[in-house]
Amino acid sequence: MTGDGRGRAEMLRFENVSNSYGSEEVLDDVSLALAPQDVEVVIGPSGSGKSTLLRCVNRLTDIDAGEMRLDGQKLSGLDENELRRRVGMVFQQFNLFAHRTALGNVTLGPRVVRGLSREAARELGHEHLRRVGLADQADAYPGELSGGQQQRVGIARALAMGPELMLFDEPTSALDPELIGEVLSVMRELAGAGMTMLCATHEMGFAREVATSVTFLEEGRIVERGPPAQLFESPREERTREFLSRLDDPTAVDRGPGR
Repeated sequence: MTGDGRGRAEMLRFENVSNSYGSEEVLDDVSLALAPQDVEVVIGPSGSGKSTLLRCVNRLTDIDAGEMRLDGQKLSGLDENELRRRVGMVFQQFNLFAHRTALGNVTLGPRVVRGLSREAARELGHEHLRRVGLADQADAYPGELSGGQQQRVGIARALAMGPELMLFDEPTSALDPELIGEVLSVMRELAGAGMTMLCATHEMGFAREVATSVTFLEEGRIVERGPPAQLFESPREERTREFLSRLDDPTAVDRGPGR
């Protein structure tokens, strides 16, 4: 595998991180570092540990060994509310509150966690709904929105917390093909604006275009990591070449949610 980022300013660091579920090793000695404004895209077959890797950052999943740091601070030492404010997450499923409008979903976190007034939270909510192209859907309920629109509300909800780092866990895997583009467009805009991002995805075009680095993960281990041009065009590892060679055959790649 390529270097883990030592010597650069760091936003996020995994140091020999492992996680197991029963007797199954889900993450195995993972070391990885992201600098501010990096877009790290994690690829690999379903079940490779991509989702678990992201969930460990937000402490939705515990690690069994190793250490993680956010801007030099141990994640284990951060207050949960502070961590949720500093690290936004967009999930495979939209996880919106069905009884709240789009605006209500976006403003809940800023009011409860950040302590904003109702009016300040509403102003912030409208700002981020505009940012994801949903200014006209503020009063719509999730059931009235398409899947792509619901996922964009999820992105706006995460952004409203003012995060330093955004995690995207297969954000297009639950969408119909014609809706994927609208979500990826928002993610491209965020990357262009300098947001630090860690993304698990099967969208290889997005990885080629936007990533600063791509990590190929399999069976919980980093097989290879490098700039997208290098990893996609001249991968060093045979297993990486084998995985990428199958991408031309959509029936050969499982696009479903993985661990």
